[in-house]
Amino acid sequence: MRLTSFTDFGLRMLMRMAADPSRAISTAELAEALGLSRNHLAKIIQHLARAGLIETRRGGGGGAVLARPASEIRLGQVIRLLEEGQPLAECFGADGGACSIDTRCRLKARLRSAEAAFLTDLDRSTLADIALPPLPKNLVVSQ
Repeated sequence: MRLTSFTDFGLRMLMRMAADPSRAISTAELAEALGLSRNHLAKIIQHLARAGLIETRRGGGGGAVLARPASEIRLGQVIRLLEEGQPLAECFGADGGACSIDTRCRLKARLRSAEAAFLTDLDRSTLADIALPPLPKNLVVSQ
């Protein structure tokens, strides 16, 4: 299974936030750390905030923080959320795609099973399991 860049960056952002869960991390800092435009990052932040995984704070000292402990956020849950609307194969899309063998296909059931197994395995791990190590205290982080 291949994850979209949206999911990849969302996971990286959450891993960074889980490293220092008590500190709100600014969009500018996250964008710089991930090498991502602030606009693209803002879309990911909005998506995660609407789902209740993160909270955003405005103003001085504002930024994004985890909405609940990293140990309560399952990886499969995050991937399902971020990959929503991104079918594994064209034929898994809402319209069924343009597959000419759909009615005779034996692969689709196996792919669905593999996708379910992939997500079930990820549900065994939490964000806490993959959190980045904390930054050293003497390292100055730009804000």
